[in-house]
Amino acid sequence: MIRLLIADDHPIVRDGLSAMFAAADGFEVLGQASDGAEAVRMAQALHPDVILMDLRMPGMDGLSAITALAAAGNPARVLVLTTYDNDAHVIPAIEAGATGYLLKDAPREDLLRGAQAAARGESVLSPSVAMRLVNRVRTPAPQLLSQRELEVLQLVAAGNTNREAASRLFITEATVKSHLLSIYAKLGVSDRAAAVAEGFHRRLLIPDS
Repeated sequence: MIRLLIADDHPIVRDGLSAMFAAADGFEVLGQASDGAEAVRMAQALHPDVILMDLRMPGMDGLSAITALAAAGNPARVLVLTTYDNDAHVIPAIEAGATGYLLKDAPREDLLRGAQAAARGESVLSPSVAMRLVNRVRTPAPQLLSQRELEVLQLVAAGNTNREAASRLFITEATVKSHLLSIYAKLGVSDRAAAVAEGFHRRLLIPDS
């Protein structure tokens, strides 16, 4: 018997999925969560085998919930079930620890088989998501920062001030500031510390051994 927890902010979706799985052989629906925080709390209390997790939810979203479950060492397999199949959603969810990624328009049998496979620890991907991952491997992602911006970020990470970075790169301090503003915009941050943290997160910077 595969024990399920369903997390989605739409009651109709939750009820529909609950009814579908409850009517299928081999499944037990333990409960429903309306947001990521509730999903994390219920997962810790109910110990489901598989969590069907939507990504876009108010408060704590699905991605944050997946990250929190992984950090807590929760053994439940997370099967993302969403309407979004773009790289901005797929890659972070899988990197955070999701076992699979299916779309809500998948046929009933695909959802049932996907939950069964997820319970066994097998990766489950909808065809469009699988193709995106294949294309991502085949086609290297464009370089996010220019070479000069990367040099500036490396110097900032090493503790250099704007003036020191300018001196090392033989450019003006104003140019360093301009590069930093561009770095902030590209990384989606607002200050030096956040830029350095995001640089390590995105593997643009390599920690010293």
